[in-house]
Amino acid sequence: MSHLLHIDSSIRGEHSISRRLTARAADAWRAAHPGGTVTHRDLGRDPLPHLDEAGGLARITPPDRHTAAQAASWELTRRLVEEVRQADTVMLGLPLYNYGAPSSVKAWVDHLVAPGLSLDPETGTGLLGGREFLVLASRGGGYGEGTPRDGWDHAEAWLPHGVSAMGLEPRFITAELTLAEVQPAMAELIPLARESLAAAEEAIDRLWSTESVPA
Repeated sequence: MSHLLHIDSSIRGEHSISRRLTARAADAWRAAHPGGTVTHRDLGRDPLPHLDEAGGLARITPPDRHTAAQAASWELTRRLVEEVRQADTVMLGLPLYNYGAPSSVKAWVDHLVAPGLSLDPETGTGLLGGREFLVLASRGGGYGEGTPRDGWDHAEAWLPHGVSAMGLEPRFITAELTLAEVQPAMAELIPLARESLAAAEEAIDRLWSTESVPA
């Protein structure tokens, strides 16, 4: 049975474009996988703890020597890795905040990097490869080639490197200029913003449209 891990990270609630995109994609996934199951983790509303000293030391200390705090952090990491392991498709909503990924997403990735759970400590081989990793990104401004802020989107540049140790390879679908509708200074960019959003939605609608559906 197919399984989707749906992760949101926006802190903008119903105003979030990334949540709008992930909801659309989740509906498309369900339509293409009747009988499939979905796990939803909401990092924006229920963030994970950032790795502290106990969490960091838990990764370099044998489990039988863990303190209570180290054991608790390691158990959380184990659960998060298992969520990914059980999924055929991992879908992450990724808004751009202050030119980077939300700190909650960084915390999620930090927990996933766990020798013995998500990567082989002897060979360095990632243990979570072979599954689809779809990233639905939103950016308030424009960061494409030739724009004044070309290269300022550090979230999309960072994530492939951040998850590479586990063998995950993200595929991005991005809507940009999402603040054009609410920022008067960006009003002239509204047509481009709508075009970008429509293109992202069309790309989502095509994701699983050609997959065979089990009888």
